[in-house]
This record gives sequence, structure tokens and C-alpha cells, in this order.
Amino acid sequence: MPENSPIPDVEPLAIFDDWFAAARESEPNDSNAMALATATPHGAPSVRMVLLKGHGADGFVFYTNAQSRKGEEIRANMQAALLFHWKSLRRQIRIEGPLTEVSSEEADAYFRSRAFVSQVGSAASDQSRPLDSRQTYLDRVAALEAEYAQAGEVPRPPHWTGFRCAPKAIEFWLDRPNRLHERRRFLLVGDSWTSTLLYP
Repeated sequence: MPENSPIPDVEPLAIFDDWFAAARESEPNDSNAMALATATPHGAPSVRMVLLKGHGADGFVFYTNAQSRKGEEIRANMQAALLFHWKSLRRQIRIEGPLTEVSSEEADAYFRSRAFVSQVGSAASDQSRPLDSRQTYLDRVAALEAEYAQAGEVPRPPHWTGFRCAPKAIEFWLDRPNRLHERRRFLLVGDSWTSTLLYP
């Protein structure tokens, strides 16, 4: 889709596919990076960057340590908002919806697809927990590397898993000259998407 084309009133996942494909060609680093916003049951928000690792009609998938701060917030409040911002394209996409945990088979398959050093780093990390020194973490990494070097892979820790955000709302934003930006928001009503333009 050319950058200056209006946001079409078509199926939003098709627009996402077009924009994501363009981002993969233009973004120099991590075109699949997205901000993930979660909240506690009391409504205290937090946000961080994660990587999109799969998407389709059933939702948008990312992986994490479920014992981390984000994991604990997710388990307590299975709702999230995602934000993609591709500065090179002057576009962003906001996605909101409920979360479900991926199956053990999906989590196993993705964990095995990761580089060995990434498997080790995840298994060695008590993500978000206090760390007395960086050397402690590096020592744990080295110990796991030695333990599993011959096997070439690390068993997936049971608390390392994935979540899928099923979109109920998707909003597309285009930068326009003089800050006269363009926005279109899609809402899922039953099995169908409705859309409307929004003032920028």
C-alpha cells in the first residue's frame, strides 16, 4: 500500500498484513517490535516493548516469562493493548483485546526455534526479580550453556509461555502534513468489523 494512500474501509487484518509487510522492508531493526500495555486488577498500567512472533485471524502472539511483572499482570487481568509504531513509514497501529495463553505445544515449538543462546538466557533469568549483580546472571548462563551444550537445546521452562491477543478494536494512524493526520478505528461487533474515521 503506498504511503500516501487513504486508510481503506476493508477488513482490518488485511490492512495490518500490508502495513506489516511494508515495515519489514523499511524498518532497520525489529519491525515486529510492539509496545505491550497491561494493567493490574486495580487498574495500575505498565508498558514495555516486546516482539510479535505470530499473527493471524485468531490474534497476535508474543512470548514471555509468566513469572515476570508483565506475566503476573496478564494472569491477573487478561486484557492488553498493543501499539506498533513504524517511524520510517509514519504509521502506527493500536490493537486492543483479551488475552489467552498459547498451548504448550505452541510454546514448545517456538522455544525450540530460538537460538541456543536465547534459550539459555531465558532459562537463566528470573525476569523482573531483584538481581544482586550482573555476574550472578552471567554465571547462571554459563552453567546452563555447559549443561546443555551437547544437547544443543534447553528444555522450555514451564513458566515461559506465550499469549495471544484477540483483537476487538484496531486503529490505524497515518501521519499527514501539518499534523492533519488520518485515523480509522475498527470495532469487532459479533463476527463483523465496523469502522469509522476519527478526528486526529
